[in-house]
Order: sequence, then structure tokens, then C-alpha cells
Amino acid sequence: MEEANILDMNSVKSRRQAALAWRRYVRFRYIYLLTLPGVFYYLVFKVAPMWGLLVSFQNYSPALGMWHSEWVGFDNFIDLFTYDHFYIMLRNTLVINLFSLVFFFPLPIIISLMLNELKHDWFKRLNQSILYLPHFMSWVVVASLTFFMLSQDVGLVNKFIIQSGGKAQSFLTNPDYFWGLLTAQNIWKDVGWGTIIFLAAMAGIDPQLYEAAEMDGASRWRKIWHITLPAIRTTIVILLILRLGHIADVGFEQVLLMKSPLVNNVADVFDTYTFTQGIQRGQISVGVTVGMFKGVIGLFLVVLSNTIVKRMGQEGIY
Repeated sequence: MEEANILDMNSVKSRRQAALAWRRYVRFRYIYLLTLPGVFYYLVFKVAPMWGLLVSFQNYSPALGMWHSEWVGFDNFIDLFTYDHFYIMLRNTLVINLFSLVFFFPLPIIISLMLNELKHDWFKRLNQSILYLPHFMSWVVVASLTFFMLSQDVGLVNKFIIQSGGKAQSFLTNPDYFWGLLTAQNIWKDVGWGTIIFLAAMAGIDPQLYEAAEMDGASRWRKIWHITLPAIRTTIVILLILRLGHIADVGFEQVLLMKSPLVNNVADVFDTYTFTQGIQRGQISVGVTVGMFKGVIGLFLVVLSNTIVKRMGQEGIY
């Protein structure tokens, strides 16, 4: 008898939860409708292609197709890890991303704090528009501008150095400058675009907090440190975790446009290796193997960093 009552109570509870969920869906139906394009995008372009990861365990031949190609197990991974330049590619990939993490990631936060302190809305919008513009330029344009500025023959910087009595520098062909050059390009192109999320987070801060701080005599720096930064801390942590998930990804187009035989030792990364092996040489299985290896690294770092963040008492991404 008691078991029957428990089952009836669970059934009633389930129906009640289903009714609440349905009412919530009806109430927010337009919001759910707005998410459909994003859900569709991820299903079609992110989830559906995941079956192709099986190719990394094959000697894939387009003529035979995936189901008739030879299965080779982990041979492709063994070939990747024993490749002569594997550790060079790993070093270059990690160093380029670490440069970006150390020098690029904090800048949108700093610029967002500066823009948030501007009192005149028109001046704030003008600066935002100027900062956003480089993001919409292709890497071809950015590489061309870099060549125009830093080329040893026609570069404006070297012309200025020569006119000042100095000697022209080989900025574009010197391996010592390559990683810093990529980081500088990323900063110039995307630092403004990266402020959007932080400014949106700052827009949600209650103005009464600033008013109360002013009444207590807090300076501008105190308000930033004790109100603004704590309010956007969760956003910073989430974006940092997501950034770590892409630690094995380097802008392929950027590196391809900037590399030359003189800097190959510091420019070869997994993305360029995927292009040369998977596309130019037709070794599709090799390209998919590299992609799967990068995905595993990203997944591991996301899970690890999220776990550490939660243990520190912060909110993670899941």
C-alpha cells in the first residue's frame, strides 16, 4: 500500500514538473525561437561532422569511402607522435598561444574598463567603432599592411630607421621576431572586438553600487577594483577557460600568410601541417588525426581549468 502511494506521489510530481516545464516553454517561446539558428548551426557544422573522426583510424581513400577504407588502428597517431618535427610544431603552437594568452587576453579587459569610465556617450561610441573596425579586415589585408610597414626594402619603419642613420632590420624574416609579430597582429586586429562581452557585462552592474561608493568617498580606482572587476569576474573566468580550450589552435590563415622558408622553424604549427599533409598531399587521415589530437588537448584543458576554478569557489562553464 505504501509503495503504491509513493508511486502515485511520484507520478503526480512528474506530471506537475512537466506542466511547469511546458508553461515555462510557452512563456519564453520567443526566446527559444531565437536560439534555433545557433542550435541549427552547431548541429549541422559541429555535431554532425563528428562521425568523420573515424577517419583518423583509417588509411582513408576518397575512392573507397569511409566504410571500405583500410582500418589501421592507432597507426596514424603513432606516425604523428614520431614525426621529426612533432615537438617543434607542439612548441610553436603552445608558445604562440601562450603569448596571446599573456599579452592579448588582458587587454580587452583593460580597454573595457577604460571605455566604461568615459562620461560622454558619443566619445565612447566613437572609440568603440574605431576599435572594432580592424576586426572586419581579412588576414590578407593585415598581412599586406604588415609587409608595407615592416618590409626590409619598402617598409616605412625601415625607411625611418635608415633616415635616422640606422641599419634596416629584417623584421619579417628574423625568427626572433615572428612570435611577437603574430601577437602584435592579433592585438591590433581583435583587441577592440574582444571588449564587446566585457562591456556588456559592465552594463549590467547596478548604478546604485557606484553611487553608494561615491557617498563613502571611494575614488575611481577603488570603484573599479571593488565593484567593476568583481562584477565581471565570472565573465573573465569563463572566457579564460574557453580560451584554454583553444590552446592547440593557431590562426591558420595568419601563419600561412606570414611564414617564409627563413622562419619555418618557428612558424610550423599543427594547422599548417594539417594543410600540407591533408590538403596538398591528399593524406586526409593525417589531417583528421591532427584535428582529433588538438581536440583532445582542448577538452582536457577545459575540464582541468573548470575543475580548478570550481574548487577555488568560482563559477565554471558547467
